[in-house]
Amino acid sequence: MTAADSRREHDLLGDRDVPADAYWGVHTLRAKENFPITGTSISSYPHLVEALAAVKEAAALANEELGLLDSAKADAIAEACREIRAGKLLDQFVVDVIQGGAGTSTNMNANEVVANRALELLGHEKGQYGFLHPNEDVNLGQSTNDVYPTAVRIATIFAVRGLLDAMSVLQDAFARKAVEFRDVLKMGRTQLQDAVPMTLGQEFSTYAVMLDEDRLRLAEAVGLIHEINLGATAIGTGLNAAPGYTEAARRHLAAITGLPLVTAANLVEATQDCGAFVQMSGVLKRIAVKLSKTCNDLRLLSSGPRAGFGEINLPPVQAGSSIMPGKVNPVIPEVVNQVAFEVIGNDVTITMAAEAGQLQLNAFEPIILHSLSESITHLRAACVTLAERCVSGITANTEVLRAMVENSIGLVTALNPHIGYTAATAIAKEALATGRGVAELVLEKGLLPAQTLADLLRPEVVAGTDAVA
Repeated sequence: MTAADSRREHDLLGDRDVPADAYWGVHTLRAKENFPITGTSISSYPHLVEALAAVKEAAALANEELGLLDSAKADAIAEACREIRAGKLLDQFVVDVIQGGAGTSTNMNANEVVANRALELLGHEKGQYGFLHPNEDVNLGQSTNDVYPTAVRIATIFAVRGLLDAMSVLQDAFARKAVEFRDVLKMGRTQLQDAVPMTLGQEFSTYAVMLDEDRLRLAEAVGLIHEINLGATAIGTGLNAAPGYTEAARRHLAAITGLPLVTAANLVEATQDCGAFVQMSGVLKRIAVKLSKTCNDLRLLSSGPRAGFGEINLPPVQAGSSIMPGKVNPVIPEVVNQVAFEVIGNDVTITMAAEAGQLQLNAFEPIILHSLSESITHLRAACVTLAERCVSGITANTEVLRAMVENSIGLVTALNPHIGYTAATAIAKEALATGRGVAELVLEKGLLPAQTLADLLRPEVVAGTDAVA
């Protein structure tokens, strides 16, 4: 790197040359060298970068309001932050998402990018920190320990909005199929054994209801994330933050983000506690578990086409084998299953990271951010993919379903109140042994009049679907 291609910056450890065109500085350079972990930089999480810029803008406005930062500097910092929130300079957020230091490298990356862009807006060159400094001005009244968790919370809120929308898309897809299949009779099963009749519409409606319940739980969990610790500085005592800064910064941040943010009642507690993230992850795990169960059902119900259940058909989206001609696999439910496994694993990671915090700070919030972001982002994509590439194209094998109902000994359950459990059991046993139908045996033994039996064994009545005549 030649002198023309670089600028020299100084930190605690000495001098280093930084690329001249980089908006980041020496602290970011060292973090890039120290944390070659995932190859995924924080720029891969635009919500986080936007949230960091929002926090820095709010801090600058609060410090200006309190007379701690002159208007020229505050305006330049705020304008730089607005540009970043609009998507500019995203590629300058280069530190690895998993890092030591409780997020300090992320905070310094933000401080340096904001400072260098603000310097340009003031007519100076990058790195001329005598005019505007990353720490003394951009980070004024702040610590990584309140900036980083506040930004993570804001980023999580906006990411969850996308997941809630995606879950609604999938819920609607299942609800439409529930209406489409409302008259399609089938056998219900418990423990993979014939149970009693139901409709395919009833089966699909449960998937829609489960998603609706989980959307409510997710909305409840994200409500807890609106509590922030901005103004806590290092450990929650507010050291180096001016009187009035905490409320001013919260007010400006709420206005910038449009979120009803509240300051935690006890900032010492809030700076070390990751409970809200644990609860959020638990809800994401709940969503993943139920979504995976639904995909298990779809794979089982569509198994075949001739040697399986064969009750429904999933839309074919790609050839299924390099050796077996004509084979089509349930690849969309399979990929959603795998996302669910990932989310469940991420929940374990978040649990361990939250538990590993010590005394006044949790140093492991970077892995919490990474795991939460992956879970939310991948679940969102999985829901949309499942809705659009699978559920919307599912069809029913109506004749197969009806034949299973008519041939199943599960129908005998409806006769218990009329012929007694002992007689019903005997009928079921004989039907299973001989392959004969339940109705045929009941009539043969004179246990019920023909018309009464016909009324009792109408699948529509057994399934409780009055709309089906």
